[in-house]
Amino acid sequence: MEEPATRELEMSLSDSTSDDDMPLSLPAEGSGHSGSIRKGCDPFAQTQRSKLQHRRSRINQQINKEMRMRAGAENLFRATTNNKVKETVALELSFVNSNLQLLKEELEELNSNMEVYQTDSEAVNVPMIPLGLKETKEVDFTVCIQDFICEHYGEDSSLYAKEIKELMDLRQAMRTPSRNQAGLELLMEYYNQLYYLDQRFFPLHRTLGAHFHWYDSLTGVPSCQRTLAFEKGSVLFNLGALFTQIGARQDRSATVGIDRAVDAFQRAAGAFNYLKENFSNAPSLDMSCPSLCMLVRLMVAQVQECVFERVTLTTEDTHFTSQLHLAQEAARVSDVYLLVLQTMAQPLMKDYVPFSWASMVQVKSEHFRAVSHYYAAVALCDHTLSAEEEEGDEEAEKAFLQFYVNVPAGPPLSQVLRDPEKRRKLGKAHLRRAVIRHEEAMRVHSLCKILRKMDILQDVLSLTHKRSLDKYSELDREDDFDETAEAPEIQSQTNQKPEITPTNFSTVQVTDIFQRLGPLSVFCARARWGPVRVICLQKGEGGLGLTLRGDSPVLVAGVVPGGCAAEAGLREGDYIVAVDGEDCKWAKHGEVVHMLKSCSERGVELSVVTLHSHDTQLERRAIALSHGSDKENARQRVLGGAKGQSSASLLNWNRKKKREGGGTTKRLGSTFSLSFGSIRDPEAMY
Repeated sequence: MEEPATRELEMSLSDSTSDDDMPLSLPAEGSGHSGSIRKGCDPFAQTQRSKLQHRRSRINQQINKEMRMRAGAENLFRATTNNKVKETVALELSFVNSNLQLLKEELEELNSNMEVYQTDSEAVNVPMIPLGLKETKEVDFTVCIQDFICEHYGEDSSLYAKEIKELMDLRQAMRTPSRNQAGLELLMEYYNQLYYLDQRFFPLHRTLGAHFHWYDSLTGVPSCQRTLAFEKGSVLFNLGALFTQIGARQDRSATVGIDRAVDAFQRAAGAFNYLKENFSNAPSLDMSCPSLCMLVRLMVAQVQECVFERVTLTTEDTHFTSQLHLAQEAARVSDVYLLVLQTMAQPLMKDYVPFSWASMVQVKSEHFRAVSHYYAAVALCDHTLSAEEEEGDEEAEKAFLQFYVNVPAGPPLSQVLRDPEKRRKLGKAHLRRAVIRHEEAMRVHSLCKILRKMDILQDVLSLTHKRSLDKYSELDREDDFDETAEAPEIQSQTNQKPEITPTNFSTVQVTDIFQRLGPLSVFCARARWGPVRVICLQKGEGGLGLTLRGDSPVLVAGVVPGGCAAEAGLREGDYIVAVDGEDCKWAKHGEVVHMLKSCSERGVELSVVTLHSHDTQLERRAIALSHGSDKENARQRVLGGAKGQSSASLLNWNRKKKREGGGTTKRLGSTFSLSFGSIRDPEAMY
């Protein structure tokens, strides 16, 4: 089956940092590496959430099995000409399709299980909608990485068994992240590590050979690709999903919990939005543009709901303008949920989004519209104007004149504000609208089996409905024979607009697992070099006859014609990778010089490599990125720029540099010039 084309994820690291952790500077590329300290959850732990994930995983595997059976049966049906076989296969297909439908319904019920992710607090709050993690199969990198190390780097791959195991352990841990900051950091660590994996083992002209299997978060339909972009996108999706679970579990009965929920949902929106902008032709529907757009809007709506809850908690007075503000905040929540509902009703999303999600969103839209009319009634009926507070009266009148979408027919609003009877009638009209909206929310709630099981949602809807009915009864009079007017639509407004907070991956410290292969600026999948040559040098009267430059690795910048180095076969542009058998890919200039000067009379043995070519596609991509976007360069400044190199030098390898003390540029090697070290690196003759 042909794989959908995937566009490489650009990695932006110049965004805001997490509130929970101070930013951590990433270590230099050649610093010591002791492995990840972050671990995943115990897969055998019997928590409610782990049981849910286990059931999801089991259903995903069953769906995968049934879909393979269906594909085989369909191929046989098309290939055979025997009518008897066709009838048998058609019957089998009907059974398989029936099983698939049952499995998808079971998975939808699991995805609709919101209570598992909610807080244990006794506070009565409307539940939030969390997102389950994408499931994935194990990936064995052993053979493909070992083959690449042997073929491309020319090294003994068995020496890297520890690094390969560490990478596989990190990926295994990433499959079961804990629902806290440690789990987020685990996903970020693996995501950052994929940058190094991409640079080390994924040349542009071919794939490594590893297959990445991921299941759709909502339908369980499997997808398999060999591109690392698919792996990156799936990890990023799980990061956003984990943020939604952390946001849903916060205790929103206090402002501290509300602020944490706001932060989590904004970061979830940032992860989904980043994925939407940087991942095209997604092989699974959950990472398609319409789905991600829906998820971003859902997260923004849940942030807006948290903002309303905070305003409700912090509004201690019952002043007229305060109640109007509450009404407008509630109307804003209703509007954003209505937008989410419209997004869910789009053709591609209508049959994809769980029915319980769409029902919950519709319930919230109706519920908060009702709450908005309730607070408008409270403002009109419970507030009495004071003749002594003229300035306050002017502010109240100004706020009331801007309260409605359209100016209602009848007496001017300023006159209504000063007439208690007119205020009572308008307040009663708002309560009538509130009761109607409450009843609609309860009707939609009753139609969904999943929502009917959520006691806390039932409690919230019943309490607010009763509150509006009680207030309506309080305002109703026996002699009130006038027909209740239609309340005008309230203008939605908020003092805090939700922000889409991009994920800042630089907060997690990462060291290249395969750093022993050498600096990425030279030893990467995009570079090609000849086999390691062993050069035996003996110091003559004029020294060794070579000029060295740069660090990690040290470059032979020049060879004296007729000197010892030239006669031994050393060439300008060679990189020194070992001296007398001691690896010096990461050695500094001074360290290599010291090794050379310490050589005995028998001479010194140098292991060198010569770069022959580079990928022109990479060069073109680097130029395009430098003109169009600074995201990749920003990432490389963080991940690979700790050596004093410019970030662009990791991308654009044929950049020429002038030698100090001269006005001409030298072409290193036979075909191109590498930018190495700092432009101020000293050259010295030895």
